[in-house]
Amino acid sequence: MDSQKIIKNLKHKDFVKVPNIGKWYEEGAAIYAKEIKENIFLLFIILKGIDIENIKALIACFDCFSSIGIKEPEQIMFYLHIKDKDDLHYFEQYLKTSNN
Repeated sequence: MDSQKIIKNLKHKDFVKVPNIGKWYEEGAAIYAKEIKENIFLLFIILKGIDIENIKALIACFDCFSSIGIKEPEQIMFYLHIKDKDDLHYFEQYLKTSNN
């Protein structure tokens, strides 16, 4: 699964692209978010260059959806830095889990 397919898959799984206007991630990073429980979100952050090694997945708590991309999360419950193609297996599993 290449990065363009990942982005397309996120859009089909009801993830919303969030403007990155804070200082939490570098300028140009794309943030995709989906609420999985009240104020708990599954996020995929794709840094500039959208190479596989520049994708991060996390489950984090924010005070509200509009805080994503502006503030740091109140709590990070899970973090995965996708470094190679083997890590994409985990990525695909979280996409499937988030759909339940």
